[in-house]
Amino acid sequence: MKRFAMAVALLAMISGVAVAEDGAAIYKTKCAMCHGAAGEGKVGPALKGTKLTEAQVADLLTKGEAGKKAPHGKAVSGLTEEQSKAVATFVKGLK
Repeated sequence: MKRFAMAVALLAMISGVAVAEDGAAIYKTKCAMCHGAAGEGKVGPALKGTKLTEAQVADLLTKGEAGKKAPHGKAVSGLTEEQSKAVATFVKGLK
């Protein structure tokens, strides 16, 4: 029984690492339709080379910005804080 419990604990730890958020994948499904696959801008503004910091991007995704229409007038639908940070890291890496 002890071995089983240890195996379950180990599996849970490994699963937690494997589930680390992939900012690129989230960006592709939630952001690219407006901001472009490479952040070049389509309907929404270009993100490539943005002057916003990672923290500002993540904050915008989690809280929105007053006076803006959806999705950035409020939190982007369904994104957790961790996911928002992963997307922000991805966005800041766009060259």
